[in-house]
Amino acid sequence: DDQWNWCDALFMAPPTWLRLYAATDDTRYLDFAVTNFWRTTDYLYDKNEHLFFRDSTFFDKTEANGAKVFWSRGNGWVIGALVRCLQYLPMNDPSRSRFEQLFKDMAAKILSLQQPDGLWRASLLDPQDYPMPEASGSALFTYGLAWGVNQGLLDRAKYEPAIRKAWPALVGCVNDDGRLTHVQPAGDQPVQFSADATSPYGGGVLLLAGSEVYRLAVLE
Repeated sequence: DDQWNWCDALFMAPPTWLRLYAATDDTRYLDFAVTNFWRTTDYLYDKNEHLFFRDSTFFDKTEANGAKVFWSRGNGWVIGALVRCLQYLPMNDPSRSRFEQLFKDMAAKILSLQQPDGLWRASLLDPQDYPMPEASGSALFTYGLAWGVNQGLLDRAKYEPAIRKAWPALVGCVNDDGRLTHVQPAGDQPVQFSADATSPYGGGVLLLAGSEVYRLAVLE
């Protein structure tokens, strides 16, 4: 099945196809990646909220506060996907401006949803019912925002304060044996979970965030 019908797949699949294009110069890889990225986006992206549903089963679901269900890590995967696609998409590709605009629209929305402690919640639009920070989505958002500033796609004055607030909060979730805590276990939607929960992908996305936060400091 070559249809990507859940938002996590955008992180897994299109960047891989674009790297294959970069390695081979075979435009079939490029065309496949771009066509299917936008097919999935047209299906799952809420143009009013500037966020992605995890999959079609969430189109009609709502949180306790009546808000739509937008999962933190799912949208984090999409921001990460946009970064990785833009890294390998040719600068002169006709779809590049559309990728950049989606990245900017999502970044602005994500910025508005950052909580006072610097991190984001498992449910982006219902932080009251999910009061605990969720580190994996937060790390992916920090990665994306910092990359955007480093590339000149996002305004430094507007976004850097949020990045500088998020990074120490993420570091504060690293426990004494080096594991990132507050990582929601594998799933497909916001859930309540233990504060000491950890997972390998949590450490991975923390390193992605750190790589761009480091570059932010160096470039400054």
